[in-house]
Amino acid sequence: MEFSTTAPENRQVIESYGAGRFKVSGVEHAGSILVFQDRTIPWTVKQMKDLAADSFAPVIAAEPSIEILILGCGQSLQFLTPDLRSVLRDHAIGCDPMDTGAACRTYNILIAEERRVAAALIALPQ
Repeated sequence: MEFSTTAPENRQVIESYGAGRFKVSGVEHAGSILVFQDRTIPWTVKQMKDLAADSFAPVIAAEPSIEILILGCGQSLQFLTPDLRSVLRDHAIGCDPMDTGAACRTYNILIAEERRVAAALIALPQ
């Protein structure tokens, strides 16, 4: 799926996603990724059951601080455990889980609004 987006200059924009891949600001990425306003990095999470508190360490450590984390759960919406939600809440980070396609679209809207947002995107199966 490809997107047409407008975002402030020098911001990471998700251009497309598909089976096992993403394209962010002209760069192809294989597997799950974390997208910040200024960079995109690989993410070792392959399924929601792989999530642990340390999965969010790069988001918690981000500067400037993240206010909203958009969590792309794969093919369908799944919820965070109360413990994982608490980890993010303790750092004043709201988390909005949704399917990965919706997460890509939502991230692009929020980055265009210049919000302090990051996306944690689980790649769709190949």
